Amino acid sequence: MDIYLAAPNTGSIEKHLQTLTNTMDVYLATTGTYEQGKRVNEFAHKLCVLESFFYVKDWMIPYIENKWDFILDSGAFTFFGKASNSVNWDEYVENYCDFINKHNVQKFFELDIDIIEGLDRVEKFRSRIVSLTGKQPIVVWRPSRGIDYWDYMVNEYPYIAISASGAYDSGWTRKRGSQHVLRQMVKKAQRNKTKVHGLGYTALKHLKYIGWDSVDSTAWIMGNMSGKIYNFTGTTINNTDIPRGTRLIAKKTAIHNFNEWVKFQHYAKYNL
Repeated sequence: MDIYLAAPNTGSIEKHLQTLTNTMDVYLATTGTYEQGKRVNEFAHKLCVLESFFYVKDWMIPYIENKWDFILDSGAFTFFGKASNSVNWDEYVENYCDFINKHNVQKFFELDIDIIEGLDRVEKFRSRIVSLTGKQPIVVWRPSRGIDYWDYMVNEYPYIAISASGAYDSGWTRKRGSQHVLRQMVKKAQRNKTKVHGLGYTALKHLKYIGWDSVDSTAWIMGNMSGKIYNFTGTTINNTDIPRGTRLIAKKTAIHNFNEWVKFQHYAKYNL
């Protein structure tokens, strides 16, 4: 499973992220080991990063083009819950596709703005994206589309996603029993050789059970927000509160937490 660390422009880690990427080039190589009886040969693994089109910074461009295993988010989430009637979506799609073409982005999401524009309009934008880029976007399923639409996506697209953060979808992925539903949906897709991404999903104890092909997370940022230190245990991520009376040093905490999530990212790729 690939875990994409989202929002790299957050936490004042720009220089650290550049140094880390260049040092790894990115290739954290591991010699042959055994995991559950299966040999894992030498491999090279690029740092997996996801960023929103709305928040891409100039310094990221060389890394998007040549260094990272990168997914581009459409930035549509930025407009949820906000006044979006002033957005020229046709122009937005044009700019989005120009960026994809200019920087040869291979993996990117559709504009899943069903709650703003409706599904019919989203499908028209999807067709426009394909026409302008010559590539299929990662199509995003939301509960409002219904399970029949999931079956359609499974049969039509090679890489699809489930809006799994719970935001603007009644928090359904956090409800009891949702993990079983997600597992069944993912397995159905994978039987059809369709890859599934969990958009904003890192409920760690359920990752392996559901069987995602990839997920993304901004969880590493939460340390700065809630005063927590993340540590990779060798198989998962734990967090502890910053000791009482200790001052949180924001940049230092962000760098530490990011590094620990990178460790987990590499573990997850070959073990989850």
